[in-house]
Amino acid sequence: MPKLQGFEFWSQTLGGARHVVAPMVDQSELAWRLLSRRHGAQLCYTPMLHAQVFVRDANYRKENLYCAVCPEDRPLIVQFCANDPEVFVQAALLAQDYCDAIDLNLGCPQMIAKRVLLAHEKLSVPVTCKIRVFPEIKKTVQYAQMLEKAGCQLLTVHGRTKEQKGPLSGAASWEHIKAVRKAVTIPVFANGNIQCLQDVERCIQDTGVQGVMSAEGNLHNPALFEGRSPAVWELAEEYLDIVRQHPCPLSYVRAHLFKLWHHTLRLQVHQQLREDLAKVKTLEGIAAVSRELKLRCEEDMSRQKEGEKPSGSLPFFHWICQPYIRPGPKEGNKESGGARSKRALEEEEGSTEVLSKNKQKKQLRNPRKTFGPSQKPKYAKCDQCGNPKGSRCVFDLCRSCCKKRAFRETADCPGHGLLFKTKLEKSLAWKAAQAQAGSRDPGSFPEVLGSARA
Repeated sequence: MPKLQGFEFWSQTLGGARHVVAPMVDQSELAWRLLSRRHGAQLCYTPMLHAQVFVRDANYRKENLYCAVCPEDRPLIVQFCANDPEVFVQAALLAQDYCDAIDLNLGCPQMIAKRVLLAHEKLSVPVTCKIRVFPEIKKTVQYAQMLEKAGCQLLTVHGRTKEQKGPLSGAASWEHIKAVRKAVTIPVFANGNIQCLQDVERCIQDTGVQGVMSAEGNLHNPALFEGRSPAVWELAEEYLDIVRQHPCPLSYVRAHLFKLWHHTLRLQVHQQLREDLAKVKTLEGIAAVSRELKLRCEEDMSRQKEGEKPSGSLPFFHWICQPYIRPGPKEGNKESGGARSKRALEEEEGSTEVLSKNKQKKQLRNPRKTFGPSQKPKYAKCDQCGNPKGSRCVFDLCRSCCKKRAFRETADCPGHGLLFKTKLEKSLAWKAAQAQAGSRDPGSFPEVLGSARA
């Protein structure tokens, strides 16, 4: 059967999908994809897989794809990251029978066209790509056209640059996406600024794209594509039921519950439950914490007064699935009412209650361990570069500066194990001994030769 391309591929194989769940590392696993499909998602991507690991590790293939096959989980696109075109093709060949297309993440592209072209020629399924934009619209358009020419059959454009991540995310540029859509003849998906169904419809109308992909919005409200904002526990319980049928690592489940319950767990009154969710070791333990959060929310609902509005800037009460707007770098910690950062509290109090998970683990292994700055050892600084100096250095310098000075002055520093002077003296002594031995050899050579002839 010939491989479908472009709009034929999108309309027939992908069913003209408009509502798309993004590839998310450790988050778009089978259980979450099934939940999203039940609530309006028409196409899902796997988490981004590492092509090289996928090729060499059978367990990695089994855990991330082969054992995550389900008839309800189609259409499905498998995403890889890869620098080597040959490795990318090898991984794609191993995955192509389990999906409807192979996607190449081009966040940090190298030899881009060659990777796409080679995969397009070798695979029995179409190759798709996901890119971020450049600051310049013209450069972004040229990039997209190059991918289309190399064989890309569907392009997802994330309307942010590679620098726009975390607190620096900012708004995605739909203007870039619109320009790409006009410049290519293959289907285009838009990614960025999607928090509700109205955003999806507005994005399609403003940019002319064929579909819209959601990541952060989907994690906080899997019913986004249905246009609903249900109670958090409704989707949390449904997700946990799916996980019981299609198990996944507990870390994935915990992360999803933290996203779903995000606005509730921000409240100080639920701080203990937040800590419980972070520490619990079993699926049923996570389910128990979720049930307790539900009871707490139902108590809050019973105390709710008629006409009362949500606190802060939330559009709904905290127990309702809703978008999370990531604060910018200048907003600091406004969400917590101007509270100081965890690091500031650690430095002031040295309290174990505000320590990070890693530091808490270290303290469990060593109860005497402290993390306050007053407990940190004080190091004398190198006179030249400011790094800690060697305690036994003859020059009172760090090792790097000491090495340069000792070499320049042909000196020794036993504290740093540098013996330039000693080695030079030994070398000179050895050469002198060789010279003396050489001056005696010519006189003895004829005698030895004569005795040999005799």
